[in-house]
Parts: sequence; structure tokens; C-alpha cells
Amino acid sequence: MTVALEGRPGRARPTLVNHNLTMASGIGLGVSMLWFSLLVLIPLTAVLVTASSGGWAEFWRSITNEQTAAAIRITVTAAAAVTLANVVTGTAIAWVLVRDRFPGKGLLELVIDIPFALPTIVAGLVLLSLYGNDSPLGLHLANTEWSIYLAFLFVTLPFVVRMVQPVLEELDLEVEEAAASLGASRATIFRRVVLPSLAPAIAAGAALSFARAVGEYGSLVLLSGNLPFKSEVTSVRILSAIENDNRAAATSIAAVLLVISLLVIVALDLLQRRVARRG
Repeated sequence: MTVALEGRPGRARPTLVNHNLTMASGIGLGVSMLWFSLLVLIPLTAVLVTASSGGWAEFWRSITNEQTAAAIRITVTAAAAVTLANVVTGTAIAWVLVRDRFPGKGLLELVIDIPFALPTIVAGLVLLSLYGNDSPLGLHLANTEWSIYLAFLFVTLPFVVRMVQPVLEELDLEVEEAAASLGASRATIFRRVVLPSLAPAIAAGAALSFARAVGEYGSLVLLSGNLPFKSEVTSVRILSAIENDNRAAATSIAAVLLVISLLVIVALDLLQRRVARRG
């Protein structure tokens, strides 16, 4: 909205409302960037600076240490496998919750969110009670590499479900019905109609799942036994380095995890864009 100046009908000036909106936007952006910098940018920069403080040789020696390299490999492999499992099962669970009606649906909705609310150390204690040496289920997974997968699956279950579910609820069923009336099979409808709409949500849930798994500690510290070359993850290696007053090694490992997580997030973003574009 503009107001013409008296005697100069061809010129106009912004109203006070527009000026105030611009100021409010600028202030909001400044506060947001300051808050984001204090919580994210500055700490991440400090990690990278500390990791490089000893030089490239020290950094490389820290991350190529045999035990550290094994912990990184175990963590990334388990996180990637769990993320793939969550993409499939999480999408399927979200589909069932949105498209089906069955007894106990409300209870299932509540149970899915338990990993969000439960302290991770409590989750580890529960998992140890169920899958430890005295397992009532007969599944003795404690102190094995499978304990890592189990703990990661537990804490990352809700991410894909809760990202995909609201998108599914907003999808127009008439579009799927129209595709079916034109002779498209269910697989084609899902691949060409549903999946492109879900791709951003699935990618976001997968990124959150991978990042959470890579940095997980509490839920597996009791269950995995932290056995070197077998069930020791990077979070435990970082804690051990800090306890041994080796902050350079700890930050070097953290920097590697940061780079890996960033690459995975970028790759997932590119993948979902490609799927959406093809759809």
C-alpha cells in the first residue's frame, strides 16, 4: 500500500505499516541468527578449531588410530543400516496409522513417542533388562554388535513416522483414485503419486534418524558393553579421550562425525529432490 505525495501524483512513499514490518523482520532475523550462532555455529566452529589445533598430522593420527577407526566404522555402518530400516518401517507404520482403523490405534500412537520422552539411560536399562544375559525373551544380545543396532532402532523409531504421518494426512485421495481409474496399479500410484509427495518428509526423517544414531550414547552404554572392535561406538571413544585429557583427539572424532552427518544430509536432500522431480 502506498500514499501519493501532495502535488506530486507520480511519486509515492511506503506507508508506516510497511516500514514497521520491515523493521520487525530485520529484528527477528537478527535475533534468530544470534540465537542460532550461540547454540550451533559458535560451538561447531570451536570443535573444528580445536580439532585442527594440533595440525593435520595429529588430526590424522587421532582418527586413524586402529580402535578409533573401528569405532567410527561400527557407528556409521549401524546408523546407516538403521536409517534404511526406519525409512521402510517408519513409512509403513505412518501409512497404517493414517489409512487404517483398528483397535488399539491410540495406544500405538502413544507408544511410538516413548523414545522421545524416555531418558536414554533409562532406555538402556530397559533394553538391558529385556535383551541382557537374563533376558525373559531368550534374546541375549548384550555385549554384542547387535546391541548397537537394537539401541539405535529404539531411539530413532519415531523420526520417520512423525515426519511422514502429517504429510500423508494432507494428501488428496482423489488424486490416487483418479490414477486408479485410469488403470494405474497400486505400485504405480505409490511410486508416481504418493512417493514424490512423501520424499521430503522421508528424507528429513532419515536425516534426523541418522544424526541421532551417530551421536547416541545413553541407550547403548549399558547394553553394548563398549567392547573395542566389537561394540564400542564413537560417543564412547570421545568420552574416553576426554577422560584421558586428550581433547584434540575427542574433537577430531567429533569433527569426522560432523562431516559425515553433513554429507549424509546433503545426499538425502539431493535424493529427495530427484525423486520429487521425477514424480
